[in-house]
Amino acid sequence: MYRYLTYLGYRVRYVRNITDVGHLTGDADEGEDKIAKKAKLEQLEPMEVAQQYTDTYHRDMEALNTIRPSIEPRATGHIPEQIELVQAILAEGLAYEVNGSVYFDVLKYNEKQQYGKLSGRVLEELVSGSRELDGQSEKRNAVDFALWKKAAPEHLMQWDSPWGKGFPGWHLECTAMSSKYLGKHFDIHGGGMDLMFPHHECEIAQGNACNHVDPAKYWMHNNMITINGQKMGKSLGNFITLQELFTGQHPLLEQAYSPMTIRYFILTAHYRSTLDFSNEALKGAEKGYKKLMNGLRTAQKLQARPPLAQEAPDEKQVQQVEQILRQLFRAMDDDFNTAQAIGHLFNLLKKINSLYTGQLAAEALGETLFRELLTRYVHFVTEILGLREEQPNHQEALLEALLGVYSEAKTARNYAKVDAIRAQLKAVGIVVKDMKQGIDWAYEE
Repeated sequence: MYRYLTYLGYRVRYVRNITDVGHLTGDADEGEDKIAKKAKLEQLEPMEVAQQYTDTYHRDMEALNTIRPSIEPRATGHIPEQIELVQAILAEGLAYEVNGSVYFDVLKYNEKQQYGKLSGRVLEELVSGSRELDGQSEKRNAVDFALWKKAAPEHLMQWDSPWGKGFPGWHLECTAMSSKYLGKHFDIHGGGMDLMFPHHECEIAQGNACNHVDPAKYWMHNNMITINGQKMGKSLGNFITLQELFTGQHPLLEQAYSPMTIRYFILTAHYRSTLDFSNEALKGAEKGYKKLMNGLRTAQKLQARPPLAQEAPDEKQVQQVEQILRQLFRAMDDDFNTAQAIGHLFNLLKKINSLYTGQLAAEALGETLFRELLTRYVHFVTEILGLREEQPNHQEALLEALLGVYSEAKTARNYAKVDAIRAQLKAVGIVVKDMKQGIDWAYEE
């Protein structure tokens, strides 16, 4: 999304926050802080744990060729802003303090606003379904959620506040940081479908309570990952990390899958659809990725051609190419449908391959459309979809040198050497292509 909006010419401020405090086990208002729990187990400072996970995340996102956000704030770096928000919500009469903790009063908020409008939850049903909890909590109602929690003396992460030592609730940080860096009402808020309720619903309530406006115009939720048709989870033993995918070191994996294969695979599904990881699907993605990379190399070679000396437009071919180009943008404009866009890219690739083999003359498209076809393909693959060739730079030089030896052997009719070089390259996934205009290579698809 960030790449495409930027490509269209928008100035995008992309904020991605790091939750390093306030997210309790079980995603509830009771229990241990997830970071603090890990810190105790491993005898580390909580910030060491947070930094380890942040560094690992950055490493994996870099491998997947994702662009860093404009701002990446941390919850622990915005405690004063979160305390101010709690005070503002208290001043509106939509929160209450009990024994050093502050809770959002959902029922009172619902008198004027609609709690549950994003997820479609009905508050009366939520209240009815949680009645058995009444009397077991200091909350007025079980549906209320924590804005600030009192810290026990042994709690590792705690700050001074007007209500005593404590720490912020999980939902509060997002409202504080989005308001600070994007304003009270901004364009797009993303997240997984599992965050729609209660997390994003609570953000909407907080935003309306203190800023008197919905925080975001659009909420975009990506769907969940499944493994061989089952929901991915540690308890099921089918939880696979990115590093395990990259190395193939997992019982469910038949081989390693490169970062760009994983990126391509994710893009072949619409973000609101479920994504099922299986060896069969990943191997198919590997082939698809290599096809796009072969097309990228071909398109870049065609771009190096000198301007056309003459033109002989073929109206049918012109219309076909123009339609594919329109469909590419139409797919991305329709809720960032990368799956459809990739399908149209393959149609464009057929034209590129025909141009390369001479089956389709560049003159039939004319100089302007010929260049646009190549440019759009390269841009969509690299700038919008964010795919890149994974071959090291020095390997390209070695390949060219080996193809030179291959060419000499072929000229000398040393077919034993020709076959040996072909076999050696095929063993590492490279196919030698003997063409009218010379010898080339491609990834084995």
